[in-house]
Amino acid sequence: MARIGFIGLGNMGLPMARNLLAAGHAVTGYDLGTRAREAAAAAGITIRPSVGDAVRDAETVLTMLPEGRHVRGVYLDQEGILARVPSGALLIDCSTIDVDSARAVAAAATARGMAMVDAPVSGGVAGAAAASLTFMVGGPEAAFTRAEPVLRAMGKAVVHAGAAGAGQAAKICNNMMLGIQMISVCEAMVLARRLGLAPEKLFEIAAKASGQCWSLTSYCPVPGPVPTSPANRGYQPGFAAAMMLKDLRLAQEAAQSVGAATPLGAEAYQLYALFNAQGNEGLDFSAIIHMIGGTSV
Repeated sequence: MARIGFIGLGNMGLPMARNLLAAGHAVTGYDLGTRAREAAAAAGITIRPSVGDAVRDAETVLTMLPEGRHVRGVYLDQEGILARVPSGALLIDCSTIDVDSARAVAAAATARGMAMVDAPVSGGVAGAAAASLTFMVGGPEAAFTRAEPVLRAMGKAVVHAGAAGAGQAAKICNNMMLGIQMISVCEAMVLARRLGLAPEKLFEIAAKASGQCWSLTSYCPVPGPVPTSPANRGYQPGFAAAMMLKDLRLAQEAAQSVGAATPLGAEAYQLYALFNAQGNEGLDFSAIIHMIGGTSV
């Protein structure tokens, strides 16, 4: 059993922390939101009044935060994690952020003699609840070896992607592919319907043909073919459109920083920006099929 400090107990962080509790770890935590703190306390997590207090006795610290600026602040502030965590603690950031922020925080941790990995996740809220997340991990081999047993309590796959920041690079690239693929599936479904081909028939055929992809066979954007997809529950988010837009923005910023051409990624970013601007940021990202098809959700 490890003493774990968990910072960021929102939609993703709370079910992840619950799984750590279920695995026998002692979890203390903190979140800025009152409701998040109350929900975490009800789940059995010991809530502390600040970030520093939540990590002061921790052997391992996990963070799940919205953006790079939040991660930098939580780790680097005068009363933040690096200032308060015990010497020798393992630091695991599961946020999806820009590569530069991940590397900057890792460098600061290394300078203080601490082991740190960036470990963004794939699998959404459902994966967090089911402990079936995929972790893409960046950092030194020794730090990865320490982090792997903790991460396996929350996920089905833990992959060492490389040095610090490599986990973020993997997540950004993966979700750029996901956004592009979802748009392609939505366009094909809309076209099929207008050509008189039932979406269920296109699914049956494409799922066994060269058009097959995860966005079709596991997350189909039309109701019916995949009963567990958000399309069958009014597009309540497993992965919100706002989060897809964030990840596509990170991909475009990363592409610009290294001079990589990503024209389809850029177009996907523009389409999701428009979809979010229409007030759909709280819907699942697959609901973009309605904007593409000119229908209402």
